[in-house]
Amino acid sequence: MNTYLIVILVYLFALIIFGAWRGRAVKTQDDFMVAGRNLSAKVLVGTLLATWIGSGSIIGGAGLAYVEGLPSLWFNAGVWFALIILYLIAGRIRKFGQYTVPDILEARFNQWARVLGTIVTIIAYTAIVSYQFRAGGMVLNLITGMNESTGIMITALFVIGYTVTAGLVSVAYTDVVNGIIMTIGLIIALPYLLSDAGGWSNVVANLPETHFTLLGNLTVLQAFAYALPTMLLLLGESGMYQRFFAAKDEATAKRSVLGWIVGTICVETLIVFLAVIGSAIYKDIDSEMVILYSVKESLPILIGCLCLSAIVAVIVSTADSFLLVPATNVMRDIYQRFVNPDVSQKQMVLYSRIAVVGLGVVAYVQVAFFESILKMAIYAYTIYGVGITPAVMAAFFWKRATAAGGVSSMAAGAIVTIIWEVLEQPFDLQTIYPALFASLFCLIVVSLLTPKPDESKWKPFFA
Repeated sequence: MNTYLIVILVYLFALIIFGAWRGRAVKTQDDFMVAGRNLSAKVLVGTLLATWIGSGSIIGGAGLAYVEGLPSLWFNAGVWFALIILYLIAGRIRKFGQYTVPDILEARFNQWARVLGTIVTIIAYTAIVSYQFRAGGMVLNLITGMNESTGIMITALFVIGYTVTAGLVSVAYTDVVNGIIMTIGLIIALPYLLSDAGGWSNVVANLPETHFTLLGNLTVLQAFAYALPTMLLLLGESGMYQRFFAAKDEATAKRSVLGWIVGTICVETLIVFLAVIGSAIYKDIDSEMVILYSVKESLPILIGCLCLSAIVAVIVSTADSFLLVPATNVMRDIYQRFVNPDVSQKQMVLYSRIAVVGLGVVAYVQVAFFESILKMAIYAYTIYGVGITPAVMAAFFWKRATAAGGVSSMAAGAIVTIIWEVLEQPFDLQTIYPALFASLFCLIVVSLLTPKPDESKWKPFFA
């Protein structure tokens, strides 16, 4: 058994022990879903950062940087803009004091918005969990040579088992550790890789000039097709709202966004630069493997172990967070809301854990449907971003939005996304454009054509 695998297994074993220990304290719905509403700003920053920087960034985004160079930062630019908007509403989100985004959608629109929100979240989030499983398989394949499909199965079993143990209260605190390890590992990797490449000037000399321009080989439409899905996902991202609901108070939620902005910009930019440097060293590898390959081949073994542990950490953090959210939706927004409103707290925790297992299996089955992590990420970001985010933003920023407008917006965005993907993007037009147009058109036009909502519907969101 090689050193890399030993270090990673020790790390994962420590996570399991911690999860089991924290799991003893989980007694209520609040404990499992929103960590007892007692998270500090420091913990929130760690869990928000570790949840967002997953394999979509470290493998999908890095693969794009390998091919396109610095213009791949367009993939991250939408996130940075979204974080500024979230700073404005983080306190209001916490004050609302619910559990899920569908809670918001029903309060602002109606029960059909809750149902649609739950369905779209399950579709998008199980896809995101699915490519975390694939990323775990890629790591295990690289360090042990085991079949990638076996590595995917092992990753899935670990993530599902860990998420079941303690819910958000465990996930949030381990995310802090994961975020620290990830950041330190990537920072240490930078000078080693740069030295191996012969310095930055040598990197520039060995790569196309387009790798260092604003757009490179991308058209304006392609650049925005990368930026818009990530921006829209984050603006309505259920895991982020769930963490704001878990904050001690409104001020804590708002302060956490400031740290999250700084951390996200620094880490995502660092990942892109590492991938660009790696592309100058390794010419004939799978583009999405550039960070993994660079860490294993260019760094001293101890530093490499630290970095690979960091990568495993963010994969686990993202997977368990995106698995917990739809499980919460199933229980809170379907079972408790429509099937058994009087379900006991003990039953809610038990059934939530069963939902985690079921959704984990759904995510595992999806692994075979996409050929790359980047494509899986763009699809998941798009269907969620157009199916949920316009309605959520309208809840907080547009008093005139009506129930009919919100529901039709959600349905139109999700349906157009699925149809456009099935048709393999007709006219070479990226899915985000027709899907976002359909969603916004229905939201605005239908709202304006239907009676104004009662003040009681929008007032709680503008307090």
